[in-house]
Amino acid sequence: MGYTKRLVEREQRLGRPVRVGLVGAGQMGTGFIAQIARQKGVDVVAVADVAIERAEDALRKAGIDDVTRGDEAALAAAIEAGGHVVLDDGLALTRLPVDMVIEVSGVPEVAAKVALASLLAGKHVALMTVEADVTVGLLLQAVAKQSGAIYTVCRGDEPVECLKLVEFVEDIGLEVVMAGKGKNNPLHQDATPTSLAEEAERKGMNPRMLCSFVDGTKTMIEMADLANATGLELTRRSMHGPEASVKTLQDVFKPIEDGGILEASGVVDYATGDVAPGVFVIGKATHPVVHEELSYLKMGVGPYFSFYRPYHLASIEAVLSIGEVMIDGEPSLAPRAWKADVSAMAKRDLVAGERIDGIGGEHVYGDAVPAAEARANRELPIGLASAATLVRDVAKGTAITYDDVTLDESRTIVLLRKLQDALLAAGVLDGGSAPIDLGALAGAGAR
Repeated sequence: MGYTKRLVEREQRLGRPVRVGLVGAGQMGTGFIAQIARQKGVDVVAVADVAIERAEDALRKAGIDDVTRGDEAALAAAIEAGGHVVLDDGLALTRLPVDMVIEVSGVPEVAAKVALASLLAGKHVALMTVEADVTVGLLLQAVAKQSGAIYTVCRGDEPVECLKLVEFVEDIGLEVVMAGKGKNNPLHQDATPTSLAEEAERKGMNPRMLCSFVDGTKTMIEMADLANATGLELTRRSMHGPEASVKTLQDVFKPIEDGGILEASGVVDYATGDVAPGVFVIGKATHPVVHEELSYLKMGVGPYFSFYRPYHLASIEAVLSIGEVMIDGEPSLAPRAWKADVSAMAKRDLVAGERIDGIGGEHVYGDAVPAAEARANRELPIGLASAATLVRDVAKGTAITYDDVTLDESRTIVLLRKLQDALLAAGVLDGGSAPIDLGALAGAGAR
């Protein structure tokens, strides 16, 4: 923390602020731009969106009116002169003179392409689209290490904020028993955008986004991402997701032999109840003096103690990733192992010939699965579902497999996942370290 002072010092030393380029000027991107514009030592110099007027509008809402359009040479010149530019091509943005690219598209395919292009251009990249990270993040982390750039998921979402709590509990010497988040609505895995249309309208939400929350896909993605970032295991397939309150977290999430629900320690799960929108970690004091001190400090009876953060602030605190990357030289969150996948499960009986509509749609929901189990069963990751067409019928509630579909191999995320799977199977992709042909990847990213 304390990045403002150090970012200002960096600007004074180099004669210019950190130059940020942002891809995606929807609601989340617009909020992110407004927040960056409030930061010292940082400037959002380029915004890309398929609707270029939306990019201009987002900058103007942030109080930035000196906006330039043009070819890449004109855009680069404007940035070097201290101006701000807009364009309709996120990949072209990665070729401009920016220090860091931030992706806020919400589309896994776009996120994967922007991340790859940024890293191959030697630029740091931060994703808001965690769906891409849970699909191909381990490979992107390996590319980052080889390119010398930093790959990260942005601060502000539950996985990264829970990771920070995990690190805190580890740093004060407690055993991490469990980490997780709250889910604020009941789990209805057969929910669809159609069935939720009226509720979405009342809440002013995109029906597909609301559906991804209600059918549990977002929770499964976030907790699988947390498992991969921490090295913790899922409690089991689908996790438990018990009802719990802030006051009872440490009583519910402890080992069975001590009266809880956990078959083992060092795991990830989620709770329903008043815990949302917060994140939490259960730590165990393994020394009697530490146990006694924590109880004296009114942390509970122990030896299991709950550490709870009651909020996550999305784009408001996502700006912290700029300091972590540009000042500390560290990612906010990146996979350290591949512990979990999120498989595509049929919401209804699906028939051969149907093109799957993907996350938050009518066809599939996501289920968090131990990575070894998903690999053994050849289960299709939810992040690839929108690139899949069924070649045979799949019954409701069944995991869709690679054998059930053909994949659109013009999609960058499909190619990256195939490479990640191959490297994992060969045992050469461990914690983001692998020999990768960056030239070959450059061709994949240009598709």
